[in-house]
Amino acid sequence: MDARLTPANARVAASYLRGQVDADKFVDGELASIGQVVVDLCVAPTGKRARQLLLGAAVIVYERRNGWAFVQSKSDGYVGYVLEALLAKPISMSHRVVTSATHAYAAESFKSKDLLHLPFGIEVTVVNELQNFLETPHGFISKNHLRPLQQLFVDPATVAQLYFGVPYLWGGNSTRGVDCSGLVQAAYHACGYLCAGDSDLQSDGLGRLLESDESLLRGDLIFWDGHVAMMIDSITMIHANAYHMAVVYEGLVQATMRIKKQGDGDVTARRRVL
Repeated sequence: MDARLTPANARVAASYLRGQVDADKFVDGELASIGQVVVDLCVAPTGKRARQLLLGAAVIVYERRNGWAFVQSKSDGYVGYVLEALLAKPISMSHRVVTSATHAYAAESFKSKDLLHLPFGIEVTVVNELQNFLETPHGFISKNHLRPLQQLFVDPATVAQLYFGVPYLWGGNSTRGVDCSGLVQAAYHACGYLCAGDSDLQSDGLGRLLESDESLLRGDLIFWDGHVAMMIDSITMIHANAYHMAVVYEGLVQATMRIKKQGDGDVTARRRVL
C-alpha cells in the first residue's frame, strides 16, 4: 500500500483497513474541514510538507494527539498530519474561487477592509446574494470571482495558465506557491477529474499513454523522473519548476534539452487525459 494514500499509522487505522494493516485500533473517523486559507499536510507531526489543503477542504480525522490531527483528504485521498487548531466543523460548500486570487471584504464594498486573501480553488459557502458581491462566512466576495461548484472548467490548460508566474513551492497546492504536480492536480480537479498530487502517481494512472507517433495536443502531460509539465499547444508547455522557481512557459524541445543536461534524464511518458 502507498503510505501517502493509506489512512494508517502505528496507533490507528481506518476501519476498512482491518485485516490489511497492523494498528492498535481501527476507527471510522470523523468529518472536519480546513479552517485556514492554506494548511500544510505533513508526513509526521512537525515533519516536512507532503502537500497542502485549502480553506474549506473536507477531511476525515482519524486521530487527535498532542495538538496534531491525523487526517485524510476527501478530494484526493492523501493522508498526513495537520495542526488540530486549524480544523473546523464540516460545512457544505457551494462556490469556488475561479480567478487566480480574490479578497473577502468586511462589507459589500471593495473599499471596505479586506479580511482574507483567497487563492484559486478555495471553496466557500454563499449565504446571501447581493448586487455585486456574494456574502460568505468569511466575508463579501465579488460575484465575478466565484462560480457554483457544479460549473466546472472545461480546459485544464486554461486553469494552469491562471498560475503563470506563481512562485515554485515544493508540495505547494495554491496560487501562493505550487509545484509541478500540484499545478496539474489543480488544473484537472477544476475540470472535474480525479487527479493524484504527485507526478509518479499521475504518470501511472492519469489518462492514457500516448503512442510515440501521436502528436501532442493542448492539455497533454509530459513526464520526467520526478517532474511533469502540461502542453499549451503542440510545442509549448507550462510547468512549475525549481530551475525558474516559478510557473513558466517553456518550449518542449528546449526544456527537454535543459532537463537532460542538468542530469534529470529523458522524457519518461506522455499522457492524454481528455
